Amino acid sequence: MKVIEHLSKANHTLISFEIIPPTRGGDVKQLMNVLDEIVKYNPPFIDITSHAAEVVYEETHSGGYQMKIKRKRPGTLGICALIQNKYNVDAVPHVICSGFTKEETEDFLIELNYLGIDNVLAIRGDDSGFKKPLKFGRSANEYAVDLIKQISNINEGKYIEDSLLDAEPMDFCVGTSGYPEKHFEAPNLMTDIHYTKEKVDAGACYIVTQLFFNNQAYFDYVDICRKEGIKVPIIPGLKIITSKSQLVNVPKHFYIDIPPDLTEEIIKARDDKQVVEIGVEWTAKQVEELLNKNVPAIHFFIMQNADPINKLMKKIKF
Repeated sequence: MKVIEHLSKANHTLISFEIIPPTRGGDVKQLMNVLDEIVKYNPPFIDITSHAAEVVYEETHSGGYQMKIKRKRPGTLGICALIQNKYNVDAVPHVICSGFTKEETEDFLIELNYLGIDNVLAIRGDDSGFKKPLKFGRSANEYAVDLIKQISNINEGKYIEDSLLDAEPMDFCVGTSGYPEKHFEAPNLMTDIHYTKEKVDAGACYIVTQLFFNNQAYFDYVDICRKEGIKVPIIPGLKIITSKSQLVNVPKHFYIDIPPDLTEEIIKARDDKQVVEIGVEWTAKQVEELLNKNVPAIHFFIMQNADPINKLMKKIKF
């Protein structure tokens, strides 16, 4: 079932999760253990991140350095198939611009269609430092709106390859990202919301927000989006703080603020075990307020660790 159908048919706030594939050559058993835990909470859909190739420099025997291109986290497609066939939960793979040509994106979407996967989250993706060379007319999507337009074209049966001109249309439900504290490259929030509306107008059916720790930022964001004509569901994204190091890493990588009250509590914590308790308690209060506002769903970024979410679920009721 499509994400938008899950949302429209629900008579209560849904819960969903986002996980990350293991590193190259890693054991998928750990991820399966995580899946075994989170499916107990009956998520209608689970997101799986995608990762472009990255530039790495390896030292050579001569003492110099050699540039190599590696995908550190392959496996999104296989994990999607695992989730849908083993767990009977709708998989939502992330489709990204960075590091992929339009032709590779088209192939990926065709493979998803073969697997019966009809939900995708279309995002630009992080800049991995790898800019794929464009050859023989092959091109890449620069922004998420371009990617969404490509998927919308495929939904209408419009393909890049000439040999596919008579191919059947697909029927993907496309989600996209939103930024309550604005995307770090946007000059201001209103401009960022303008770009978000362009993505919705291009075919995005729903929005999942970047993580935040201040619910008012989300509520204000939704209000502005509605005033600007964005009518699709806007799903809040939450993350549980689990270590002191995240006071630096989370703002650094996600360009968001961590509230002073939460920061002070974490700084005073004896160890990371206590940080988890603080993070769970903070997120539980966020969830309670969001539930009282009847948000369509709450999306948890858990990556490969289900322990904090298990602690959280003991404190709240969906």
